[in-house]
Amino acid sequence: MKWLNSLDELLYEVMSWMLFFPLTLWRAIFRPFEIMGEVERQASLPDDQQYAASLSPPLFLALGLLVAHTVATALGQTDHLIANDHGLAGLVSDNSTALVLRVIIFAAFPLFLAARLVRHRRIKLDRGSLRQPFYAQCYPAAIFALGMSVGNSFGLDSHPWVSITGHVLVAASILNFWVIESRWFARVLAISYLRASANVLVGLLEGAAFLLFVGFLFTR
Repeated sequence: MKWLNSLDELLYEVMSWMLFFPLTLWRAIFRPFEIMGEVERQASLPDDQQYAASLSPPLFLALGLLVAHTVATALGQTDHLIANDHGLAGLVSDNSTALVLRVIIFAAFPLFLAARLVRHRRIKLDRGSLRQPFYAQCYPAAIFALGMSVGNSFGLDSHPWVSITGHVLVAASILNFWVIESRWFARVLAISYLRASANVLVGLLEGAAFLLFVGFLFTR
């Protein structure tokens, strides 16, 4: 009976994602500051009442990458991490492991950006002070990760117009992430847009450096 009850809860939770993922996706794209601002209010609610009408930020990021992986699979593309056996890539032997690795890689962007926010607020950097800024950053990071991953999959397609669409989507994802984060930094820290953009650029470069470092480890 305990197993059946657990299965019942799991099935309901997974099926609810089919409804709340597109709703959260819509808000993250068209109302990013509203959904990012809700993180602090959600943290004040009891655990069983948090994110009742949306997906939690880390889960949203993970599901976004799962959707991107589904698109790549539908296009008939082979996951290079699984196919490659050089370096640490030998540890990635299935889709689940590859997905977890990609979640960790893209989660580095909200992590570095959240750390910069905490430091600029003159607050002691610890697990407690980092949690809410990190959660808030996960929403635009999920859109960034989804756009980058789907755009990369389209870019590898043999059809010219699909490939061009993929490259445009990648460029648009980077620009959108930079603009959204710059406006958020300027709002939260009460600084000029130019200073906010510079801070975001440093955070993006830190995330890109982490991505390249992990890529080097898993391809050499």
